[in-house]
Amino acid sequence: MTLGDKLLIVFIAFLSLLAGVIWMSFRERRLARAIPPGDRAAQQAADGRVLVTVFGGIFGGMLLTLLVAWLVFF
Repeated sequence: MTLGDKLLIVFIAFLSLLAGVIWMSFRERRLARAIPPGDRAAQQAADGRVLVTVFGGIFGGMLLTLLVAWLVFF
């Protein structure tokens, strides 16, 4: 397997990670519209799920960056 093939796989993983974060964020936003304005607990839970998804995506991107550096330099 060439370096280009390995980097293509990492790029596809990055796009999948990005698509998952975007999908989850828009899904959660759509579901949050149905929450009554006075239900603070449900609103906070929805916000928490979005934050976990976004920060999980950030850490996943960091791991992919380390993987690319390892593939290129070692």
